[in-house]
Amino acid sequence: MQNNNRGQFYLFSKRRFLPFFITQFLGALNDNLFKNALLVIVVSTAVASADTNTNFITNLAAGLFILPFFLFSTMAGRFADRFDKAFLIRRIKFAEIIIMLIGCFSLWQANINLMLVVLFLLGVQSAFFGPLKYAIIPQHVGDTELLAANAQVGMGTFVSILSGTLIGGWLVTSTQGPMLLGALTILVAIVGWLSSCQIPNAPPEKTMNKFPSTFNPIHETAYNFNLAKQNKTVIYCIFSSSWFWLYGACFLTQVPNFSVTILGGDPKLISILLGAFIIGVAVGALCCNRLSRGQVEPGLVPIGALGLSLFAIDLYFSSTAYAAINTVGNSVLPATFLTMSSGLRILADLLFIGLFGGLFIVPIITMIQRNTDRISRARVLSVNNIFNAVFMVSGSLLGMLFLSKLGWSIPQFFLLLAILNLAYMATIFYLEPVFIQRFKHWANLKPSNNSH
Repeated sequence: MQNNNRGQFYLFSKRRFLPFFITQFLGALNDNLFKNALLVIVVSTAVASADTNTNFITNLAAGLFILPFFLFSTMAGRFADRFDKAFLIRRIKFAEIIIMLIGCFSLWQANINLMLVVLFLLGVQSAFFGPLKYAIIPQHVGDTELLAANAQVGMGTFVSILSGTLIGGWLVTSTQGPMLLGALTILVAIVGWLSSCQIPNAPPEKTMNKFPSTFNPIHETAYNFNLAKQNKTVIYCIFSSSWFWLYGACFLTQVPNFSVTILGGDPKLISILLGAFIIGVAVGALCCNRLSRGQVEPGLVPIGALGLSLFAIDLYFSSTAYAAINTVGNSVLPATFLTMSSGLRILADLLFIGLFGGLFIVPIITMIQRNTDRISRARVLSVNNIFNAVFMVSGSLLGMLFLSKLGWSIPQFFLLLAILNLAYMATIFYLEPVFIQRFKHWANLKPSNNSH
């Protein structure tokens, strides 16, 4: 059994976890460093040249990064179940060094087309790393450590997103910024590869040697989906995980425009609001282990789902109240924003949306790991990655429909997401009662060994 007196971060003292954590953290950091630098360069180029279609390139960049998850997730899951996972991670991280060398050249040349190619390659790398990321954890940590490990990986992922967003956007606009950023991404890739070399081996099950030599992506995707459907809890967790990424992606996408057009903030306010949201997710992820008392606790999922909606609803009302009293205009500085009660309320709403999102997603991922056969875990996780990508694209289409075509305001869109979240998750909880059952156990402090 796990000793509950252990510190929250005691796994960082273990070679079976720390090198992997550093590897995945630096990989996510590099993705976001380059992606956000590209977006800043596109916007800057648009200011200097009327020929640059900013909206087209921005959406193309998002699509190019997500596309590999549709194309390669099935193959990635197959490889992850068939070969040593640590070996594959080392090869993927070495490929990242080559990709970032090309990326550095594209930044130096200010070649947006080549940058888009690099972004696609980073998406390919992420698609292959995704199933490995969560399939290797159960091989290296005990059952009672699994939730804590996932919480720390979740925390690290969102901290790396925030760091990459802020550093990438800031560094590329500084003197010699593109060259400095290119050098930084190469350095991060090298350190990530060196760290991956310290990850202990994670060999496949012997039965994996019986894989057919031929590969049909359509048939195998269908086969993997059937693997996921064998356990009702797993498939509903996949649908819940994918909904979380739709919900979170919608907020992350709209916050910059929300900050400028609704709140009248200057560009620095965007960083503060994004920071509140992402820090909230990281804190929520870390809270999972303590709130669940070291167990895999599905009962936290309804709490997370309810919080996601309640604070999004309040964000609608707080932003409406802010607009009614904002007398500054369209250049609200962060210092001014933070002196306004409605401004602090908006900041708190975003922080708590993130926090409850963290409480929501960590148990979901852990339940997928725990309820999946170890010989097919990576392939089931590849199904999760495909659905995540489908839902995120659907979220983008939803935003385009309501914000662009129907002319809704961003606060109205946030309110719609909150209502849809209540309806969607209520349906999930009805179809898979374990979430509500475990919530009742958790709320009554009744210990149970059945952690699903």
